[in-house]
Amino acid sequence: MAHRILHISDLHAGPPFRQHIAERLVRQAHALQPDLVVISGDFVQRADFTSQWRTARELRAALPGPQLVVPGNHDVPLYHLHLRLLNPLGRYRRYISRELNPVFERPGLVVVGASTAHGLTVDGGRLNRRQVAALRRILNGYPPEVCRVVVWHHPVVNPPGLQRNRVMAGTTAAIRLLDELAADVLLCGHVHVSYIGNTRDVAADLQHGTIICQSGTSTSKRGYGREHGQNSCNLITIDQERIQITPLLYQAEMDNFVPVAEHCFPRRNGTAATPPPATRDLAVS
Repeated sequence: MAHRILHISDLHAGPPFRQHIAERLVRQAHALQPDLVVISGDFVQRADFTSQWRTARELRAALPGPQLVVPGNHDVPLYHLHLRLLNPLGRYRRYISRELNPVFERPGLVVVGASTAHGLTVDGGRLNRRQVAALRRILNGYPPEVCRVVVWHHPVVNPPGLQRNRVMAGTTAAIRLLDELAADVLLCGHVHVSYIGNTRDVAADLQHGTIICQSGTSTSKRGYGREHGQNSCNLITIDQERIQITPLLYQAEMDNFVPVAEHCFPRRNGTAATPPPATRDLAVS
């Protein structure tokens, strides 16, 4: 059985939000008919303003289901210090989802989310002990032949060409946790530029290695690096033999998100390390 996941991220409802792009994303998402829509955080630009949450909630409602969502650091209040420290994800839980460790499963596939957003820093992210325990408890309950996808907001690898280091705190521990859990794919966002790679690029001694699938901002003006001012998302197709990731970049002249590359990773059998990917760039006309 093949599985199709549409991975979007960094919506940033608020001043940077592009309504027209959001409408096109919704239209295309319904046309693609994915088995799951993943949103890897930063629903709003500033969590202090309820109007931004309403916009984000409306966009989520317009996208097809089922969905698996996690919060990002912008989903934590910045100006309301008491909320930031005492109830950092209260508004996220009210407007988006009460579940901070969501799970989606189909035969042969499990997708597990975790919140790396917290109230103690403005930009950074981390996993706390409870989240690590939850990931272990959930993923250890599945046999090795099940494809395991993990979703959180902050990246574990800084994309090439990005000057500022924006990986999550405890990156080494997070990478080794993914390897311990034999996670096949990590879906993340945060840095507003897409990137496809593998944790073995930065830790060669890992037993398995985890594919990194990072989305740029899907609906805001805040694209960085080579995606400055641009919008992107990813389409992931998983079958028994391979994991194929197709980055999609919005092209104004076509008024659509267009495939710009294909990354194909052979599936492992639960013990063998993931071989290097086959990558093919696609011309955009």
